[in-house]
Amino acid sequence: MPPRSYERVADVAGALAAGTVDGAAYYAGGTTLVDLMKLDVLTPQMIVDINHLPLATIAEAEDVLRLGALARMSDTADDERVRRFAPAVAQALDASASGQLRNMATLGGNLLQRTRCAYFRDVATRCNKRVPGSGCDAREGINDEHAILGTSERCIAAHASDFAVPLVAFDARIEVESAAGTQTVPATAFFLEPVEHPNRETNLEPGALITGIEIPRSAAAANSTYIKVRDRSSYAFALVSCAAGVELAADGTIADVRIALGGVGTVPWRARKSEGALRGKPPGGEAFASAARAEFAAAKPTLQNAYKIDLGIAAMVRALETVTA
Repeated sequence: MPPRSYERVADVAGALAAGTVDGAAYYAGGTTLVDLMKLDVLTPQMIVDINHLPLATIAEAEDVLRLGALARMSDTADDERVRRFAPAVAQALDASASGQLRNMATLGGNLLQRTRCAYFRDVATRCNKRVPGSGCDAREGINDEHAILGTSERCIAAHASDFAVPLVAFDARIEVESAAGTQTVPATAFFLEPVEHPNRETNLEPGALITGIEIPRSAAAANSTYIKVRDRSSYAFALVSCAAGVELAADGTIADVRIALGGVGTVPWRARKSEGALRGKPPGGEAFASAARAEFAAAKPTLQNAYKIDLGIAAMVRALETVTA
């Protein structure tokens, strides 16, 4: 890696001032940034170290759980308040990466990690995320782990974050600081599908900084689970994952249900068709399977990843059966 300038900041104002410099990149855990710098995929000219910002607290209020953007993944997963408030969030963090990486990686950095598509990470190949307009070699290449929902002619890379999946399911909000002030963005609107600008994965503007994540209190979040299907039991990205939470009415029917999928979408995929098919219905395996099939009816698989449809249906059914057992 060529020499680069480095600045350590002590407050958010200083971070924003440094982060707006052309070629600047924020550094926290560094588990994605440094990796991509070694591959020459990312070439920032200035590293802004934000590790000393006071953004690592976890706090529970009456109606919301607030997670600081610099809270480490392992600390968050182990926090009793998180495990009680939204079990799926803790489970998703536990299922991420390796123990060593979870000890370093931050929540904000996890939401901003770039795709794990091999073509994005290989500068000798064509990738519209890396070089807009260059093409997508993944479409005709090795794509068995790529997305089947929310894809486009420009990109079929699957979103990598486990943590983002339950955030999307439970209507979390992402708090962002920028030169324009404080903004709160729904997690469902934070991530961008690869339509006109496949190189933009979030709506975060250059120099803006994630400062926190808020999860609203709900019965569905409190009765939730995260199912992850992968090639090996640790340090592997999801082939398919599902975060699901259910609130049952007094008569045993489903009063509220929240479902999001990972590993199958170009963004953390909110399964609204499945949710709509289940509200007001009695829980059960056939109802769950029918609702899952409705969500995957829009899938556009390649020859190599059509298996994700059946696998995704099975993962959703298992998650829903777990929380309604």
